[in-house]
Amino acid sequence: MKKLYFLLFLIIGFLANAQIVNIPDANFKAKLLSASPSNQIASTSSLVYNSMNGTWGVYSYNVIDSNNDGEIQVSEAQAIKWLDVSNSNISNISGIEAFINLEHLSCLSNQLTSINIQNLTNLVQFNCSNNQLTSLNLQSLTNLKSVWCSDNQISNLNLQGLLNLRLLNANNNQLAQINIEDLESLEILFIQNNLLTNFSAHDLTNLNSIICSYNQINSISVQGLLNLEYFRCNSNQLTSLNVDELTKLKELDCDSNFITTLNIENLSKLEYLKCSSNQLLSLFLKNGNESSCTLDFFSNPNLNFICADAEEIDYVQQQCLYSFIPDCNVNDYCSFTPGGTFYEISGNTKLDSNNNGCDASDINYSNLNFSITDGTNAGSLIVNQTGNYNIPVSAGNHTITPNLENPSYFNIFPTSFTVDFPTQTSPFTQDFCVTANGVHHDVEVVLIPTVPARPGFDANYKLIYRNKGNQVENGSISLTFDDAKLDFVSSNPVFNSTAVNNLTWNYTNLQPFETREIALVLNVNSPMEIPAVNNGDQINFLAEITPFTNDEIQYDNIFAIKQIVVGSYDPNDKTCLEGTTITPSEVGNYVHYVIRFENTGTFPAENIVVKDMIDLAKFDITTLVPLKSSHDFYTRINGNKVEFIFENINLDFNDATNDGYVVFKIKTKPTLVVGNTFTNNANIYFDYNFPITTNTYTTTVAALSTQDFDFGTYFTLYPNPAKDVLNIQAKQGLKINSIEIYNQLGQIVMASTNTLNTIDVSNLASGTYFVKINTQKGSANVKFVKE
Repeated sequence: MKKLYFLLFLIIGFLANAQIVNIPDANFKAKLLSASPSNQIASTSSLVYNSMNGTWGVYSYNVIDSNNDGEIQVSEAQAIKWLDVSNSNISNISGIEAFINLEHLSCLSNQLTSINIQNLTNLVQFNCSNNQLTSLNLQSLTNLKSVWCSDNQISNLNLQGLLNLRLLNANNNQLAQINIEDLESLEILFIQNNLLTNFSAHDLTNLNSIICSYNQINSISVQGLLNLEYFRCNSNQLTSLNVDELTKLKELDCDSNFITTLNIENLSKLEYLKCSSNQLLSLFLKNGNESSCTLDFFSNPNLNFICADAEEIDYVQQQCLYSFIPDCNVNDYCSFTPGGTFYEISGNTKLDSNNNGCDASDINYSNLNFSITDGTNAGSLIVNQTGNYNIPVSAGNHTITPNLENPSYFNIFPTSFTVDFPTQTSPFTQDFCVTANGVHHDVEVVLIPTVPARPGFDANYKLIYRNKGNQVENGSISLTFDDAKLDFVSSNPVFNSTAVNNLTWNYTNLQPFETREIALVLNVNSPMEIPAVNNGDQINFLAEITPFTNDEIQYDNIFAIKQIVVGSYDPNDKTCLEGTTITPSEVGNYVHYVIRFENTGTFPAENIVVKDMIDLAKFDITTLVPLKSSHDFYTRINGNKVEFIFENINLDFNDATNDGYVVFKIKTKPTLVVGNTFTNNANIYFDYNFPITTNTYTTTVAALSTQDFDFGTYFTLYPNPAKDVLNIQAKQGLKINSIEIYNQLGQIVMASTNTLNTIDVSNLASGTYFVKINTQKGSANVKFVKE
């Protein structure tokens, strides 16, 4: 009898152990045992469909180990319908087969190399993304509606019998083929970045979105997809694409293929088309679409015909310009053969530095301005820093004329040339050789704030200096600033000498046409420092370039800016570096503009165009000279429209690297008088999206004698005349912020942010000058004589 009892206990123990699920992975088991109502690991509730966002979910959560014995019994596993074991460092999910009533399983972001869920026939949602799976068998899991298996290494995906599947995300795998013919309920398909060479989807009438980008697909068949609205097949190897039956399509992205013709005439609901970087010869857009369609067909250099609805022709022509295809033939006559063939004029410009004829060893002439005319239409092209140029033109007789910034300093050969296409061969090459005309020393300096100054933050500047003459130059550059309000952080190159409020750099061997820069970082005082700097305060700078040899044009050897401190700013803005006023004596001289832009999107901007409409009544557009930019660019001028084109800039969207700028100078008309204003803004196009319009910057011509209060009431200046030192005393508790000295032409010759009461004027030439004193309450002017 005792043996019988002992055998009975053994059988009972064996049966009890048989109800425990074997879970060999400790991390998997620990995750299951940690389930509770306070986390979202497990639920015994059935899935509920959310019609607002089209997803399935639950609203309450439960423990799995309901008897709290530290094990998972089969009955406990069978009670669970929702299970999320993501991000748990699981490498083996054995034991999942006991959860036969699961409707939702998420095991993403683990270390799984294989998974078997064949007996989980109640699954509705399954997510195994971001693992190391090489194959996945979902055959006959007929209740599945959503599958996410992206970011694995899957080369074999069995979808047979998934009649209810609505969403499949298999991005970033190793799939060489995929069969979706059984997926009659499929609505969304993501299979980008795999190894597919062909793709077929026929008569799947519920399909709404397909993304099959970044594969190797050379053949696509997409017939009978009557409800497809979003289709992306970009970055493949397609040579043709038939979308005639996709009549409800709203977005089509087929860029970066080898397509030669594309017809979307049946796609009357299309809102977005991207077919850039193909080999397009013709594009048929005439579809009767009453709403505008966003187009991007950049980088199709052979595109010579676009058929569009009559009301869209102007818009399409504009897109051609932004795509650098200015002469593409655009009309609504689809029955006609495309007209218009394009030709290229190219070459290089050199400076004959050794007077023996231009050769490869000579330096390039950068930013050369070309006038281009066919006898009816005229425009200008200012090339980039390389000295190379490329001008696309249509058939006809074209005259190209180079325009030098200082034509009296140089001779250029040829002075112009004419090319007749198609009589002459394209591309037509014509190089230019520039030689010195006499001896001319001419340098200039400009200080550029590349980001606004803000209290307590670093401010970035660039000192730009260049040789406009025809001789090699040596000398020094100095920057004067208020050291009490600004702390020096760094400069590249490092300065050669320093004094109170002043930094000096030496330069040598500055070649004709050469531009150099000094990158400078200064930290602006915060409102808590002494002296405090607040929003709206003004900080003054004076940059000066001193060549060893007398300069022919000296007014651009000194550059002063009055920068207003801001608390926040628009990253896409425009600033006149001369400020909000210029003096009458400065009328007819250059003013300098900086246009800043920033990619605030979520993807790199491939191309950026900064368009500036110049007021021809206030500016002489023939004097426009690009000075500096953050990235390589070239400039087009047509009428009063100036376009700074940053082709293939690929401007990042990360905050540290998403900024850019361009700086140019232009002369005002000499007819401006006191009280006149001139304004300027710009439109910035990021990949040809709707342009961002900058602020409108207004500058007024104002007499120097205008003052805020009487000088004698608040200041004493002595001696006057002065020989070496000028003393200034403030009265009634006024604090001097800065001092500026102007000559009789209204040109600034000296500036000091030093709050001391003495100024060294010993280096000034004898004559009459004006002193302008700026305080926290205003400014005042007085005349003095330098002996």
